[in-house]
Amino acid sequence: MQVYQLCIHQRASMQPVPAERERDSGTPDAGEFFIPDLCAPRAVFVMVLLAELLVLVFSLGASNLPRFNWDLFARCSLFVQWVVLVSALLLCWTRKPFSRLQLPLATLLSLALILAVTAGTSMIALQVFPRLSGATDLGWWMLRNLLVALVMGGIVLRYFYLQQLLRRQEKLELLARLDSLRSRIRPHFLFNTLNSIASLIMSRPQSAEQAVEDLAELFRASLKENRGETTVADEIRLCELYLGIEQLRLGERLAVEWQVADRVRAQPMPSLILQPLVENAVYHGIARLPEGGCIRIALRLDGERVYAEVENPVPDGSGKPGGNHLALVNVEQRLQATYGATATLQTFPGEQLFRVELSYAPGGGL
Repeated sequence: MQVYQLCIHQRASMQPVPAERERDSGTPDAGEFFIPDLCAPRAVFVMVLLAELLVLVFSLGASNLPRFNWDLFARCSLFVQWVVLVSALLLCWTRKPFSRLQLPLATLLSLALILAVTAGTSMIALQVFPRLSGATDLGWWMLRNLLVALVMGGIVLRYFYLQQLLRRQEKLELLARLDSLRSRIRPHFLFNTLNSIASLIMSRPQSAEQAVEDLAELFRASLKENRGETTVADEIRLCELYLGIEQLRLGERLAVEWQVADRVRAQPMPSLILQPLVENAVYHGIARLPEGGCIRIALRLDGERVYAEVENPVPDGSGKPGGNHLALVNVEQRLQATYGATATLQTFPGEQLFRVELSYAPGGGL
């Protein structure tokens, strides 16, 4: 892990913000087919288990408990598992073309595929196990198999559809919650930045003008996130823009030490997660110290978890940041809404230093 350290005692250089990556339409599950990927190992395991349970129920109903018909159970298991696995394989292969069709047509074609597999498997099974149909007429036996496959296939497809609706509803609620949290943090961020610019208007008008241009660039970077995912590198750039504005106001009182592992830069990080913590360090730490101080910002990747630390000096005896803790609470709520309950934000107040640490696993969300 390569770590670079830099103490900023001059205004941070402003580089063009990278072009925005392509975003999706903003609608969760846009274009997603209601049938999940049936080639996934977990899906195959669940299908095999449920099919075997269905065969067990049928065998128990057709047998006496003292003399369980193991031969019937074995033959039915072979037949049902063959139907289930072949149907799942074909649905997996046809999932992409079916997803381009209207829902009713895709459902009918999926059921037709299941019925075709059932009919073909029944004909092959009769060649291998002629006694499989028992004393029943072959036509009625085939019709019974098709009706069972139709009913069970319809139930499974309905379950897949309802499951997709539930996932979509959960994601819509999550996005609405994140939008609400973002709308709360942006005005707080804007007002604090404008206050910094206002303090420069009379004494350093040229610097104030430059700060306004920097603020425009900063907001272009912060507002570019719609529903897409930003990275740690994007958030670092946002912090650099913000610190550049504060550097105009505080001058040599503000120093920054970066400790960033190269591997962590490409990891996902929601926009305006790290920047509010840096803003707190400036307003409740450096700005309250006549001599200023150095803010330490460290980001690293430990296994699958991303860790970020922001540490700043505070006045003697002031171990807690001022204000109403809006930024800290907001960041914690957004982290847990995005990455689940395993995402954490901890504060470590001290006599002369205040440190906040956040961590999350990018794959821990919905």
